Amino acid sequence: MKATGNTVEEILRNVPADRAEAFNKLHGVIVKNLPKGFEPAISYGGLGYVVPHSLYPAGYHCKSSEPLPGIASQKNSINFYHMGMYRDPEILDWFVAEYPKHSTQKLDMGKSCVRFKKFDQIPYKLIGDLMKKNNRQTMDRDLRNDHEEIEARSRIVRPIASPLFPGR
Repeated sequence: MKATGNTVEEILRNVPADRAEAFNKLHGVIVKNLPKGFEPAISYGGLGYVVPHSLYPAGYHCKSSEPLPGIASQKNSINFYHMGMYRDPEILDWFVAEYPKHSTQKLDMGKSCVRFKKFDQIPYKLIGDLMKKNNRQTMDRDLRNDHEEIEARSRIVRPIASPLFPGR
């Protein structure tokens, strides 16, 4: 069940009762362990954690307001999103190896999404440790480089091959 709201506080208040305690605790663990400069924000109907435009005006990704880590209350699970696991194989390998030490549940994971269907099995300490693996300077540098590389590639004009101009 999704939580609705237009502010972080509204989302936290509107999480369904059966998962409110776990969701709020997960949010607290993330906020406590976020790199300096990050702050909670609304993203895709859930909570995201972003470096505000006041610190990095260009933002990240194709949409400058998209978050890096995030959580959402979905129909059958609480989902935790962490782009660091998607973009850094070392962080992913570390997380996958550590997960069984913190939870008896099988890891249910996509590219950057971890789904928690048993709310009493959320590995809060592991999530906190994961958040600490990113420091703001490293993330800023890596994401700024990614963002600027994408921007530069989008400015390259590539000729289109056609029957009239086969060599292009």
